[in-house]
Amino acid sequence: MLWENRFNNFATRIRMQNIPLRIRLWSGAIFDLGPSPLVTITVPSLACMRHLLRPTLDGLGHAYVEQKIDVEGMVADVVDVAARLAAHDAEAGPVPRRKLHMAHHSKAMDTEAIAYHYNVSNDFYALWLDSNMVYSCGYFRNPCDTLETAQEQKIDHILRKLNLREGDRLLDIGCGWGALIMRAANQYGVKARGITLSQNQYELANERIQQAGLADYCEVRLEDYRDVKGKYDRIASVGMFEHVGLKNLSHYFGKICNLLNDDGIALIHGITSTDINSMEAPWGAGGFIDRYVFPNGELPHLSLLLQQMCAADLEPVDVENLRRHYALTLKLWSEHFEQSAERIRELVDEKCYRIWRIYLAGCAYGFQHNWMTVHQILAVNGRGAGNALPLTRDYIYTQQSSMKSQ
Repeated sequence: MLWENRFNNFATRIRMQNIPLRIRLWSGAIFDLGPSPLVTITVPSLACMRHLLRPTLDGLGHAYVEQKIDVEGMVADVVDVAARLAAHDAEAGPVPRRKLHMAHHSKAMDTEAIAYHYNVSNDFYALWLDSNMVYSCGYFRNPCDTLETAQEQKIDHILRKLNLREGDRLLDIGCGWGALIMRAANQYGVKARGITLSQNQYELANERIQQAGLADYCEVRLEDYRDVKGKYDRIASVGMFEHVGLKNLSHYFGKICNLLNDDGIALIHGITSTDINSMEAPWGAGGFIDRYVFPNGELPHLSLLLQQMCAADLEPVDVENLRRHYALTLKLWSEHFEQSAERIRELVDEKCYRIWRIYLAGCAYGFQHNWMTVHQILAVNGRGAGNALPLTRDYIYTQQSSMKSQ
């Protein structure tokens, strides 16, 4: 039979790679394709065989999420096996990253995409994030740091870079559940405003601000960055530009520059592509993320970010790569997700559970293997005198030592 020939050819190729995989067919037949299998893929019918024979991360992820296949094994091992299958499929050949397509991002489209991603429920995110619900790359001084510690260190690292002064007006574009503006108001006495497109984030963030007694110092608004008015001394934007769209980067950075006072400082933090000709992770992983996790997300290369920032009169003064930090962050998120699996399944359906399970573990793998990275870029308003920051980076680490000794 044709499918048997194709499966035998597939099995022969995979055995040559020593991938620790076991295949269980609908007939009950079992095939070990590598020594000491760590992962078992069960194919429930002949119709589902096609998802296995031409493996890409998008295809395998789709089959898992839609329950076309079942998978047993530690989730980190599952992702490793899937990546090796996709990378070494000799018949299909390497799966290239999709080329840049620069989709149009309207306000309605972006609001819908944010709602899809963030409005699963606050309780869902609370089960695997830290207590402040910081949903971005942590900052690890030690690989053994807890998630709680790493996220607090990340916020402090950003606030130190911004060189905040008491009374400064701070804007956080894409503020999540408000952790950064609350800490800025509490530690530095600034007037802080955050904006988000997520109704769930907006409601919980303002509730937390009220409970902390910080309502006179900070607030969160349900607002598109394109509609923000006023002037600010400092602007932070963490995990935001991935949702802006490549076509809109010039407008996004132009808006930030226009919102900054002449001596203003901005900190831009987000995920970037490691492939200058693409905007996503390889082997089909980007297709899975676009389909199930971040609709219409686009990852710019660092070179494009810097080009667009400079064109918008923002002067980059410091660039930091945090790729290894994000690999550690995602590993902890994935571990927390696994530990909370039973409670998560009470909150969401099986499809949602599978999407997020494989997404978090897959991203941890991707950052570990340099499929994508994350950068923090500190910039000053190029229309000003350019004297907003000290001459060296010493001020960041001097403040750090001072805070640690308190």
